[in-house]
Amino acid sequence: MCGTLISRWTIAAYCTVGFLALASSTQVNAAGGAFAVDDSEVGKPGECKVESWVSFAGNSDFIAASAPACVVNLGRPVEFGVQAQRARSDGEWGTGLTLKAKTNLIPLEGSRFGLGISGSTSWDLITGDNTGGAINIPLTFAVSEPFKINLNAGWLHETPGDLNWFTWGAGFEWAFTKPFTLIAEIYGQAGNPPADTPNSVRNPRAQAGLRYTPVDNIDVDLIYGRNITGEDANWVTLGLNVRF
Repeated sequence: MCGTLISRWTIAAYCTVGFLALASSTQVNAAGGAFAVDDSEVGKPGECKVESWVSFAGNSDFIAASAPACVVNLGRPVEFGVQAQRARSDGEWGTGLTLKAKTNLIPLEGSRFGLGISGSTSWDLITGDNTGGAINIPLTFAVSEPFKINLNAGWLHETPGDLNWFTWGAGFEWAFTKPFTLIAEIYGQAGNPPADTPNSVRNPRAQAGLRYTPVDNIDVDLIYGRNITGEDANWVTLGLNVRF
């Protein structure tokens, strides 16, 4: 079991490095992937995935991210993951790394709703500084076999400025016809930032996209978003999710 997980983490790491290298050379977000609103579910122990995406904004901002993760059994299934991100904002480049963990408290299987909890902490890889952390509680309602609603509530701490935010989100997944799923979400954060903070940081953010699943373990996402990082711009995202 351990050997299998190590092998899968090795594959995931190579996928991540390869994806980020491609994104870098070009320049020189269950729903999952690039979507921000999470569902409550966690895979089975031994399962792994790599979620990768590139996002382009109308104001020239840019995001390239890849997030490998694997599920281990710690008395209950716990998903451990890492997200590597290269981004440009207001003409400045940054590189970040986020460690994540998630578990399921109430399984959705066999029920109308599921409940989970996740936590994360992030670093700026250029300065080496810890940039903050977050806790999220996702709740998923299975309205029908093809239609699910996801609700999120949580807390976000930003180390720069010592800011604390209440985070929220709502979205749906509608597998209206094979192999396509329509996914849409609205999310945001509320708090008491400095007076000179742009209103767009507190304004709702939204994404909607079409997911194409040609085989059970691969998703391709095409997403349109608005204000997805609090910058008041339009975004187009292309994502690839692989499970193994």
